[in-house]
Amino acid sequence: MQISKFTRRGLLAGMVGAGMALAACDNSVGSNGGARIDARADSTLTYLFNRYPDARQLAEKSSGQLVMPLVTEAGFGLGGAYGRGALRINGVTVDYYSLTQASAGLQIGAQQFAHVLFFMTDEALQDFRADAGWVASADIKYAFQNEGDRLTADTITSSSPVVAVVFGQAGLIAGASIEGAKYTRIIP
Repeated sequence: MQISKFTRRGLLAGMVGAGMALAACDNSVGSNGGARIDARADSTLTYLFNRYPDARQLAEKSSGQLVMPLVTEAGFGLGGAYGRGALRINGVTVDYYSLTQASAGLQIGAQQFAHVLFFMTDEALQDFRADAGWVASADIKYAFQNEGDRLTADTITSSSPVVAVVFGQAGLIAGASIEGAKYTRIIP
């Protein structure tokens, strides 16, 4: 069986593309990926607490926080999102996670945003950590800022097990939601 020149080129292009994509991910053990994610998470929390001081109350009440410093979302009919972050308990990183999300529908554009999931109960945090691929669902309470750059009062007093604060949006897609996003533990 002979492989045609076109097939060889396609195979070579595919291998080069896959190699570049894997190199860009750089989730190799021993890399400084964890330190990079931690530095970005620190910067994200500093921005959040400076911009929305009421978020500090959520952090103090929570059992842990998943800090996702940068999520990139793009779509043209079909879309997707990806980001990496750190799970913090008592201010210390205990695990690293990736977020992946797929979507379909009337959409076009791209955006980037940050978000923090505040686990308000020990049970919610344990469920998140025990799940091999936790999916954000409709029962997450979203925190929104009011006109004075403050989080709404019902967010601070919420009895929801998970509160999501989405902020820092930049791009051309209106709104940002993490519903349907899948979080998976990674080794950076």
